[in-house]
Amino acid sequence: MKLELIPKIKHTRSNNFFLLAGPCAIEGEDMALRIAEKIVAITNELEIPFIFKGSFKKANRSRIDSFTGIGDEKALNILKKVSDTFDVPTVTDIHEITDAELAANYVDVLQIPAFLVRQTDLIVAAAKTGKVVNLKKGQFMSPESMQHAVKKVRDSGNDQVFITDRGTMFGYQDMVVDFRGIPTMQGFAPTILDITHSLQQPNQSSGVTGGRPDMINTLARAGIAAGVDGIFLETHFDPANAKSDGANMLDLQYLKKLLSDLVVIRKAINQL
Repeated sequence: MKLELIPKIKHTRSNNFFLLAGPCAIEGEDMALRIAEKIVAITNELEIPFIFKGSFKKANRSRIDSFTGIGDEKALNILKKVSDTFDVPTVTDIHEITDAELAANYVDVLQIPAFLVRQTDLIVAAAKTGKVVNLKKGQFMSPESMQHAVKKVRDSGNDQVFITDRGTMFGYQDMVVDFRGIPTMQGFAPTILDITHSLQQPNQSSGVTGGRPDMINTLARAGIAAGVDGIFLETHFDPANAKSDGANMLDLQYLKKLLSDLVVIRKAINQL
């Protein structure tokens, strides 16, 4: 799929990777605009095509008292404001069939969460909106099996599809990324590496997911060296107090250095 199909995406001639980034969840308008403004400034300077990410609700939570959102339409309106303010496309994840049509009125890309990527009706509903569909690879699925999820989108009359790898379960409380899967999935659709979710440590006894943010640089560099089409990461100006997934998010102050390093690596790879 070509990035030209995504409205508002900024294109470059540098054959760069593209970026999906933003907070895990939309916590409010001020925080979303603040994060978006910083990322837009960095990606414009580095000529990285950028899609702003934010979940309008969090349906997959470990505990019933976990933060799930500020209200569906309120959060979706904030995503639209980000898009209109900074002239960038947006992506959000959906969890139910009815979410597809609702979210499609506000965002450019609909994301299918990893735990739901085998749900045929959900994928078909997303595809039939005509929006770009980003399929998260299930932690329990092989790279080869993602071809069937991609085919569901295309058989629904939509060729606009990405795959995002977010690691594979290793035991009960850890994730690993098998980089052999990148070229395999690229044979089916453009492939993105989700850096921060691949560093999650789920199923903690506290009911709150842990993470290894100290490994973000290592995993991101490896992904670019492996030739991924895009990078996905969650970032926040105060990860310790983020309402969702703070344990594995990148502190926003470190984003420019990371992306600058990745651009250098991509340029070197392009010269091989």
